[in-house]
Amino acid sequence: MTDKRPFKTIPLKGLQAFEAVGRCGSVTAAALELKVSPGAISQQVRKIESFLGVTLLERNGRTAELTLWGRLYHQEISKGFEQFAIAEQKLERARNENALVLSALSSVVNKWIGRRIFDWQALHPDAHVRILGRDKEPRMGFDEIDFRISYGWSDVLQHEHYAELFRDWVVPACSPALTLGQEPSISELLSHPLLHVEWERHFTPYPSWSEFAAKVGVSLKETAPGLSFTLSSSAIDAAVNKRGVVLAQMSMIADELEAQTLVIPVDIRIPLRESYFLAWDRSALQKPYGAAFRDWVVAVSRQQARISAPS
Repeated sequence: MTDKRPFKTIPLKGLQAFEAVGRCGSVTAAALELKVSPGAISQQVRKIESFLGVTLLERNGRTAELTLWGRLYHQEISKGFEQFAIAEQKLERARNENALVLSALSSVVNKWIGRRIFDWQALHPDAHVRILGRDKEPRMGFDEIDFRISYGWSDVLQHEHYAELFRDWVVPACSPALTLGQEPSISELLSHPLLHVEWERHFTPYPSWSEFAAKVGVSLKETAPGLSFTLSSSAIDAAVNKRGVVLAQMSMIADELEAQTLVIPVDIRIPLRESYFLAWDRSALQKPYGAAFRDWVVAVSRQQARISAPS
């Protein structure tokens, strides 16, 4: 008979933690990637060390380096993790073979294109579109993305094929409960809690309440009162929930205005500093409905430009 040793189940979380440490170069970097604490990473690596009966990390205070055994082991297991990534890419490619995949900034998905896409679906019921809310720009031709809605020149210039969509405008918006159905003066409006949008630094700055006050010829008592949000959609949701007044993008509050969960107490608008753009991978236009989808996004954007701008 063949002598079969009992199979021991390897701690998979520990394996993942150790692979990340070796690839990222430190316990701290691995913890950031896996969204856990450095202590949790160290604990998982110790489980692997106990399982193997060897020391994989040489620890010296807060630093840790791979031992000779660790480098040898990491070299081999990394091949398996690379194969996992390849398998995921193949699966994603198969899923997207006939679908049109649109990537856009999270707020754009939540408050604009994610709402308008139902109009496209009504026109093309046989078309399959997947929408991904991602703030990081994709790599066309490498990531499984056909179209991308980007903001500003610094992001769209990363892509080879693109077209300008529209420049949005912001306007004061709040719950009707705050104004009690009245038309407040500018001073009354600015006396309410002010909700701020502060985008990530690589974007050009979002219009501020200080700019609004300067435009109407008044001064704010404080330079930055109220709460700040990095996502436009989060600030709009806070305004819907009666938390204050927001300078909201016109493209993102159409449904709220129609449902009367938001009102525009003073119709004074400020343009965003840059436009939204649509980028695409050249192969996307060869897919069924690809060219038609691009033309539809451009068309609804032109319509949005007319709605957003002051009359």
